[in-house]
Amino acid sequence: VQLQASGGGVVQAGGFLRLSCAASGSGVRIYAIGWYRQAPGKQRELVAVASSGGSTNYADSVKGRFTISRDNAKNTASLQMNSLKPEDTAVYYCNTHYGIRKGWEAYGDYEEWGQGTLVTVSS
Repeated sequence: VQLQASGGGVVQAGGFLRLSCAASGSGVRIYAIGWYRQAPGKQRELVAVASSGGSTNYADSVKGRFTISRDNAKNTASLQMNSLKPEDTAVYYCNTHYGIRKGWEAYGDYEEWGQGTLVTVSS
């Protein structure tokens, strides 16, 4: 699986940005897809993730401001980021967990990371 992320950029506080991620690869089933972020001097943290069943999970710091959406048929996901704050400034990484298809089943739990995209929120 390869992940291609797009979006990001520079925005003023209170503004919005949209990140997109597309997973490519044959013979795989995407279990979950989402984003992590890493700010300078901090550990990488989960931002939002969407499972194949439709459930979503968000970091407390982004709840109510960020929305993740997923297209299972296209293996893509988007992260709409509203009301951005300076503390949202970080490199955002797309992440996926997937299995290898065999017939109707999928096996294993593999992980892949996309290239980071920088989000800068100015005050």
